[in-house]
Amino acid sequence: MKIRNILALRFTSATAIVLLIILGSIYFFSEQSRYKEFYRDLKREAITKANLFLDNRVDAKTMQSIYLNNREFINEVEVAIYSKEGKLLYHDAIEIDIVKETTSMIQQIIENKELKFNENKYEAVGLVYSFNNKDYIITAAAYDGYGHSKQASLQLILLISAFIGLGLLLILGYIFAKNALAPVSKIVEEAERITASNLDLRIPVNNPKDELGELSMTFNNMLDRLEQAFESQRQFISNVSHELRTPMAALTAELEIALLKERNTDEYKKAIEYALNDTKEITKLSSGLLDLAKASYQPEQIKMSNVRFDELLLDARNLVIKANPDYKVELIFEQIPEDERFITVYGNSYLLKTALVNLMENNCKFSKNKSSMVQITYWNNMSIVRLSDTGIGISPSDLEHLFIPFYRGKNKNYAKGYGIGMTLCQQIVQIHKGQLQINSEEGVGTTYLIEIPHI
Repeated sequence: MKIRNILALRFTSATAIVLLIILGSIYFFSEQSRYKEFYRDLKREAITKANLFLDNRVDAKTMQSIYLNNREFINEVEVAIYSKEGKLLYHDAIEIDIVKETTSMIQQIIENKELKFNENKYEAVGLVYSFNNKDYIITAAAYDGYGHSKQASLQLILLISAFIGLGLLLILGYIFAKNALAPVSKIVEEAERITASNLDLRIPVNNPKDELGELSMTFNNMLDRLEQAFESQRQFISNVSHELRTPMAALTAELEIALLKERNTDEYKKAIEYALNDTKEITKLSSGLLDLAKASYQPEQIKMSNVRFDELLLDARNLVIKANPDYKVELIFEQIPEDERFITVYGNSYLLKTALVNLMENNCKFSKNKSSMVQITYWNNMSIVRLSDTGIGISPSDLEHLFIPFYRGKNKNYAKGYGIGMTLCQQIVQIHKGQLQINSEEGVGTTYLIEIPHI
């Protein structure tokens, strides 16, 4: 069921309940008013007849004749008068006798002074009445034809009003829900037009302060992120294809040249050596791309544990020296705390080690003495690693684009690379809720500063 219909039904149900409660209250209080008014008239009629009889102003036969004559045309009150001892003194029509007075009933009237009750469709009252310092028991009964007729008319009016009201509420509820959700339908229409080929389209925002405006803005923000992700993906694929094309083309050309004619053993060895170097470059590029993909995972997808930064530095240094025997990495532990928690972070050891290896290699390959000086310390809630060199440095213009994937600056001819390392390092540090800062001056050197919260 559509939300429009659900809202219409809920609106109608809620207002219908309120309407029925109001109409029911009207009928209930009207019935209570009729009941009280009729008993008041019934009591007054009983006392009037009792006064006429007990004061001997009208004889019993005349009163009975009036009752019987009027009873044919109106709902006359039948009155009976008893002495306190239960002896019948007067009755309007003993042969009809609506109220069947018994000794127990009379006794109950005496005890309660006044008693209201029903005899089938008749409403009756019994009361103790004093006349000339003597108590009498009076009962009176009658059928409130006029009152019940009014109540029946009111009941019919209320039922008709309820049915008409419910019908109007259902129609108004549907119109209300349709108008209220019209902007949602507009959002749906606009959203259906948005595809992967036109992610630049956006949902119109009529009122940014209401809920639908907030929904539209949230949706537009999501589209911004999706567009950016799609663009990054396209750019990434384009860059990967471009970077892989060069070593693959070189590898293919070298193998084709080697097959053009018969060669001696040394020439074949040299061709294989060239092909092997190109293969290593492809492998290195593929490894970097895999690491970049891992660093793009959500934090909850990455296995985390408590790792010591000093141990990571030692492992990273060993990896760098093993892969590049001519590199020099000097580790300086000037401020090792007694509490190891200050240099222990919650993170992924593989990713952190990958970032450290990349930064160490950057120091080494862009400095003439091929060295990197690494210091570890802590401050407040941060574990800090500083990696510096005395190399060629980075220009201000290159610093602005350093974290763009596959970007190569002015120093690209100084050392081989693919423009992946710095992007990878930044993503790894961000996954660990840290910061990567770069301070560099051309001809002086570069310093990388990693700050990650310790446990």
